[in-house]
Amino acid sequence: MTNSSAKSGGVLNVVNHDRNSAALHYVYPVISRRAGGVSVGINLNPNNACNWRCVYCQVPELTRGTAPPVDLQLLDTELRSFLTELLHGDFMQKRVPVEARRINDIALSGNGEPTSAIAFAEVISLISRVRRELAVPDEVKTVLITNGSLLHRVDVQAGLREMAQIHGEVWFKLDRASVAARLQVNDTHLRQDQVRMNLIAAMSCCPTWLQTCWFAMDGAPPSLQDEEDYLAFVGELVRAGYPLQGVLLYGLARPSMQAESERLSALPTELMQAFADRITQLGLPVKISV
Repeated sequence: MTNSSAKSGGVLNVVNHDRNSAALHYVYPVISRRAGGVSVGINLNPNNACNWRCVYCQVPELTRGTAPPVDLQLLDTELRSFLTELLHGDFMQKRVPVEARRINDIALSGNGEPTSAIAFAEVISLISRVRRELAVPDEVKTVLITNGSLLHRVDVQAGLREMAQIHGEVWFKLDRASVAARLQVNDTHLRQDQVRMNLIAAMSCCPTWLQTCWFAMDGAPPSLQDEEDYLAFVGELVRAGYPLQGVLLYGLARPSMQAESERLSALPTELMQAFADRITQLGLPVKISV
């Protein structure tokens, strides 16, 4: 990375999640409202391809598909150079607001489902090596933001087990907990038993949080049935003793780039808090981002 590419652009903020903000192919910085600092993003889907199509997705020209082959050498170079710039350069001073000048995590997210990359486990090993060689502080987490649909794969689970060794967390998408509502929100036909199986697999490999996007559609908040379905699904797992870390409940902060964009709106804080209160009654911590 050249100094000009590392420092190009204006000051980052929570609504600017431009994957090109550091002029790199795989690596990009964002100010994460959920994380409360700089999140070093890794985008394994520069082709804008995902196996889901969530109605609130901010990826333009989203297509159905999987991640392309990963250039591991390029990813290594970009990640190593950018982390060095954050740790020892002036990127924080020039591009990051004072209150967010900390590296919170290295997050596999981007423009599609990261676990669809064939080299996913190799990518985790690469991150582990770079972290170790650059002495990235232990408090900097390694986070996988995933729809969870491919966590039954042996290679993906191997990557998650290695993530657990580098301060890893899985953020497993659970926006709705019925087949019909998931089809409406995420445009996927994934069955309940598949979601449950994949979530259990994630928890067995690495500390796992649920991430839930809660919003209004056509002016109406999620229904009481949506809430009941969610609480029943999560409550069963809690009662069975599965080690779920908690729930990351968030609303709409940036406009959707999907056809349903005009139908979506953010919920009032009091409705978000009311649902969070119901989740906490299951015995789980809830972190709200609105």
